[in-house]
Amino acid sequence: MTGYQRFQKRAFDVVVSFFGLLFLWWLIVVAALLAYIDTGLSGFFKQERVGRDGRLFKVIKIRSMRPVSGVNTSVTTDKDPRISKIGRFWRKTKIDELPQLWNVLMGNMSFVGPRPDVPGYADKLEGEDRLLLSIRPGITGPASIKFKNEEEILASQQDPEKYNREVIWPEKVKINLEYIKDYSLFRDIGYIFKTVC
Repeated sequence: MTGYQRFQKRAFDVVVSFFGLLFLWWLIVVAALLAYIDTGLSGFFKQERVGRDGRLFKVIKIRSMRPVSGVNTSVTTDKDPRISKIGRFWRKTKIDELPQLWNVLMGNMSFVGPRPDVPGYADKLEGEDRLLLSIRPGITGPASIKFKNEEEILASQQDPEKYNREVIWPEKVKINLEYIKDYSLFRDIGYIFKTVC
C-alpha cells in the first residue's frame, strides 16, 4: 500500500465515519438503551483488541451478550447461550457494529481491513503474516464477507475454538494479506456495499 493509498483510505474513513455518526447517533443511543434494559449491563460493550502495529485499543459495540456461568470463551457460535434475544437482532442486522464508527473516526480502525481480534491471534503472527498489523483493522473486509456465517459454521463443529484456530483463522490471514497487497479504494467501497446490502 502506497503513501497516497494510505492517505486516501484515511480521508475516506474520517469523512464517512463523521457523517455516519452525525446521522446515526440516535440509533446508536436507542440500541444502547435497549441493550441495557435487555442485559442489565451497560448498553455499550468495550473489549481490548489488537490494532495497527500491534497496539491494543478498546473496540466499542452495542452489547449483545450477557454473562453465563461457566462460559468464558472468546469464540462465539450461533448457539452461544450468552447471546440475548435482542442481541441476536443486533448481530444479524449489524447494528451492534455501529459504535465502531467512533473507533474509525478516532483512528483505531478503518471501515475495511482485517477484523480486530482479541490478543492471542494477530499479535502472535510471524514473518510475512505480520503485514496484517501494518494497517488499521476494519469493521468489514473480504475475510469478514467470506465468513459472514462464521458463527453458524462454528456452531456445527465439535471443537469451535480448535476449528477457528486451525481452519478459519489461517484462511482469514491469507485473504487479508491478498487484500493489503492488492489494495484499492474502489474495492473498499465494494466491500462496504456487500456488507450492508
